[in-house]
Amino acid sequence: MKTILLSLPGLREKDLPAMPNLRALTAGGQLAELRPSFPCVTCPVQANMTTGRLPDVHGVVANGFYWRDRRQVEMWTSPNDCIQRPQIWDVLADRAKGLKSAVWFPLHSKGCRADYVCTPAPIHNPDGSESLWCYTRPTELYGTLRDVLGHFPLQHFWGPLTNVKSSAWIADSAVLAARKWRPDFFYIYLPHLDYAAQRTGPDGPPARAAVAELDGVIGKLVAGFSEAYDPNPSWIVAGEYAITAVNHVAYPNRILRDAGLLAVRQADDGEHLDLAQSRAWALADHQLAHVFVADGDPPLARQVAELFSAQPGIAEVLLGDDRDRYHLNHARSGEVILISTPDSWQAYYWWLTDEKAPALARTVDIHRKPGYDPVELFVDPATKTIPLDATLIRGSHGAPAVDPAQRSVILTSQPALLPGPSVADTDVFGIVLRQFGIDVRV
Repeated sequence: MKTILLSLPGLREKDLPAMPNLRALTAGGQLAELRPSFPCVTCPVQANMTTGRLPDVHGVVANGFYWRDRRQVEMWTSPNDCIQRPQIWDVLADRAKGLKSAVWFPLHSKGCRADYVCTPAPIHNPDGSESLWCYTRPTELYGTLRDVLGHFPLQHFWGPLTNVKSSAWIADSAVLAARKWRPDFFYIYLPHLDYAAQRTGPDGPPARAAVAELDGVIGKLVAGFSEAYDPNPSWIVAGEYAITAVNHVAYPNRILRDAGLLAVRQADDGEHLDLAQSRAWALADHQLAHVFVADGDPPLARQVAELFSAQPGIAEVLLGDDRDRYHLNHARSGEVILISTPDSWQAYYWWLTDEKAPALARTVDIHRKPGYDPVELFVDPATKTIPLDATLIRGSHGAPAVDPAQRSVILTSQPALLPGPSVADTDVFGIVLRQFGIDVRV
């Protein structure tokens, strides 16, 4: 049966009463708790779902990577070859000849083997500006989508102008692809619930409004797919992870700097992180951080672990083989991993006064910042720039989902697809493939 995997980060069971379109879609199917594996953040969870494996196998240890040999940080990169295990569309291509797959907007999808692909790929111009564009397969597809729908509204996909328009464009473009090609498997990522929940908290009025807005998009998406497919496809709706309220922020790079382990270099626009001279620095990502230690030096790694052992907002410190506890003992991981308490998150900041912050800190610059910056969801009305106040953030995710409030939900439109009342994110891989008669043991 033709199958749609709809990825809705932040979807919780408590949101469903306000989503009549999603409830109608899944009325004849199943509902279960979805347990995200740590780190419960976008790129690792999506790789868990599409490979059936965990980060120590597929290699996606965070929303970014530090390539030690080049001393280069890459946040939110899109090439698919960073995933070290076959994904759903790879298995379908190898085991179910003739079946077609489409992949719409999940992270790390650029260059994947799916037959049809669409993902943001703005053109970076020599003057520092960006031109709107998407990577698509076939290559000419984006031109067609742009002519029908206008350019993908990147400014509404991330930054202070984020709103439902980006998810609506993704859904509308997916409908156009479904009508043209009717892929056997279609993976669609709609991120809208991520935004307000981080800005103002997961249960405030803006977050509740976002739930209703997303349900409207889902209604149009389902109607379009019902017209494209006959009979209707089977739907699997996965919430990825849940966002929880936070009231505290930790600054691991400032702590490392105070300890004399992190180095900065002075530039005309402020202080920049000096990776070459730093003995330790942290790639902060929501509620975790990978701390990279110069030359992987074990005594220095132990010193770093001790430094954070009693820091406010830090629940666990993983050193060396301790990383096995969460399947993060991988060459790409930091020598030390910091895990936040559920009510705290970790900011990448290394400067000690705002006057010393580099210019990039006040801009939406997701690739050059060596860490995730949700403060990019805000704008300072006086300066029209991104503020430098990390305490603005009221929702986060990433810490181990030990509490039901940290878990999301998975729903299906058909009965007898889910293995039980609680499903791990890695189970999604097998759930989808069994729809095509493929039973892969991982």
